[in-house]
Amino acid sequence: MDCRAIVGVTTTRRSQRCIQVFVVGPVIGRCGTGMEWRAVSEVLEVLREYTKLSGRDLLREMQLACIEIGENAMKPALSVSVVTDEVTAEVSRLFDFEFDGTTTFTPPTLPATPKNYGIGLIVGASGSGKSTLLSSLGRPESPAWDDKKAIASHFDSAEEAQLYLAAVGLNSIPAWLRPRHCLSTGEGFRADVAMKLKLADGGPCFIDEFTSVVDRNVAKSCSRALSRYAEKTGHKGITLASCHYDIIEWLQPDWVFDTASGTVAGRGSERRFPSVRLELIPTSTRSWEAFSHHHYLSGDINKSSRCWLVTWGRTAVGFAAAITFPNQHFKNAWRGHRTVILPDFQGMGFGPRVSDAVGEIFLSDGCRYFSKTAHPRLGKYREASPLWKPTSKNRQSRKDYLQGRGTKEDGHKMKHRLRVCYSHEYIGKKGCSIK
Repeated sequence: MDCRAIVGVTTTRRSQRCIQVFVVGPVIGRCGTGMEWRAVSEVLEVLREYTKLSGRDLLREMQLACIEIGENAMKPALSVSVVTDEVTAEVSRLFDFEFDGTTTFTPPTLPATPKNYGIGLIVGASGSGKSTLLSSLGRPESPAWDDKKAIASHFDSAEEAQLYLAAVGLNSIPAWLRPRHCLSTGEGFRADVAMKLKLADGGPCFIDEFTSVVDRNVAKSCSRALSRYAEKTGHKGITLASCHYDIIEWLQPDWVFDTASGTVAGRGSERRFPSVRLELIPTSTRSWEAFSHHHYLSGDINKSSRCWLVTWGRTAVGFAAAITFPNQHFKNAWRGHRTVILPDFQGMGFGPRVSDAVGEIFLSDGCRYFSKTAHPRLGKYREASPLWKPTSKNRQSRKDYLQGRGTKEDGHKMKHRLRVCYSHEYIGKKGCSIK
């Protein structure tokens, strides 16, 4: 047997202590026994019994001149003492807990992990040693926020703000322009992670309590966005600690260390994210009220709009609307009017998929569908998508807009005539499916 192929050896008898042996290449990395560490001689004894090799043959097979124990392998127990009093004495008596004023905790030990990884995750119950273990790998940064500045102003440029805020699924333009203390809990959490990524500047980044203070929808969307960011930018060494296991399938980290089992699991060669089925349910403009204050441009809506409520299961996650597009060059044309995804679900790619679905609805009805957006992420998606083609006005200011009859529509055009937007027509494509 090639000892270098041994990843772990575990004895599970209840009458014995659990023994775990980890081998990295030719070097024994760590050997643990619950609350204590075995001596090197005991490690060799375990391996000899497992491999059926003599001590000399074992060393030769593993090409060992010596046994190296990593710096975290013999992690000392942590202890803290308090002054005992009547209350501590009564508590220990009531619960039959022996207490002399000192409590001791032995933190978990991280086995060998993949090198040059994008995202790593330490997961486990509260109090299992995640934060201690994360701190042994690197010091988590604490962003400093200026209450007089918008969160976007804490980045070096608008482009950098877009990169890092989109990396955590914070795609609400109004939120970008608010100070940190005016954000919701979910928005604030995302902003903090975005700033930590900026401070890391593409290098090792350590984030504790990842998604611990937000609801599970925000946790999933932020995890999905962070995974997309790491894959797109090649940022390496992002290490997270969390007590929530439900983010793993959305985060798709390169490795996961579970403090409960003491083992490391790799992701494999492909990322397999959960499938999501969205439904567009026809609705009226009255549904817009629940989404209006989340739109980045205006809370108004055209009363003649054709509208849809976007649902994920039984949960409303967004809203879409389109209006007719009168034009002297072609008939039966519509254009996008409003598309909103609620903040808790931003970062999961719902917005582009919803706009595709609306375009497909009109295309199947024999109509043409156009859409213009100033949102950089949605615009860049359409630039790269075979389902959309740019119009002649794509990414151009509209200086050709002229003051007309003074209508509300004319006023809107004049207000935005110098704003550069993405302008596309939905064309669909045979063989391309919208999921």
